[in-house]
Amino acid sequence: MAYFAKGFRSRGRIFALMFRSHTCGELRISHVGSEVTLSGWVAKIRLMGSMAFVDLRDRYGITQLSFNEAFNKEMLAKAGELGREYVVKVTGKVAERESKNLQIPTGEIEIVVSDLVILNSSKTPPFTIENETDGGDDIRMQYRYLDLRRDAVRANLELRHRLAQNIRTYLSDASFLEVETPVLIKSTPEGARDFVVPSRLNPGQWYALPQSPQTFKQLLMVRGFDKYFQIVKCFRDEDLRADRQPEFTQIDLETSFLGEDEIMNITEGMAKQVFKDALNVELGDFPRMPFSEAMFYYGS
Repeated sequence: MAYFAKGFRSRGRIFALMFRSHTCGELRISHVGSEVTLSGWVAKIRLMGSMAFVDLRDRYGITQLSFNEAFNKEMLAKAGELGREYVVKVTGKVAERESKNLQIPTGEIEIVVSDLVILNSSKTPPFTIENETDGGDDIRMQYRYLDLRRDAVRANLELRHRLAQNIRTYLSDASFLEVETPVLIKSTPEGARDFVVPSRLNPGQWYALPQSPQTFKQLLMVRGFDKYFQIVKCFRDEDLRADRQPEFTQIDLETSFLGEDEIMNITEGMAKQVFKDALNVELGDFPRMPFSEAMFYYGS
């Protein structure tokens, strides 16, 4: 059981204020009868006269809260004060739901609320915080912090995190060293225009943002760090294309004393490992095209 608490001091004594004993995606039928504390955002409210049901959401899932006039009239009245996206803390007992929702992991239980604290109220959001939202691109970008609450966006960020973790593990196991290179650099003659940043300390001079970590990774090779990588931001001040935008992220590798077959084996192995660990997808061996065939068919 994980406890999430915040402490405060009064007259030399420290008091702990517990915000949650579990997350909103954690409770199961085995927890029935347990006293728990949850904190999260109000996703849905269903007021039904003498009863009310509230879906409480956090990063980990959704748990249904139950309010019943027969059990606690005061709590039912407080449930009527809630609005969408209110942040609340609730305490209550885990009970088995009469009408189960097997579409979600917590769908067999609900919390019979005995205490409710509104931590923060909210204005009505400009669009519904659901995967199939009624918000267009413009309004969702204007209120990006609300858009990030949707499960579809959360799942994308979690996938990106798993991908990055798997890449780092694979390359570290292959003796690659992750090195962070500077962002404010001298302009280098590459294929695109640089973004420039004026220097306040040196009027009339400026830094360039890197199109790629070219100079610094080559310094590492000259020094003798034979395997380097980083997951790095690159910046190019040029017109948008289907495969290019001003700011993008790349996996950057540099090696010494390796031939082309060894390099292809490393990158192919990385792709296979990442797809397997992050997506549970097994990739077969990559087909390889000879140089002569590539030039004959594609000229590149």
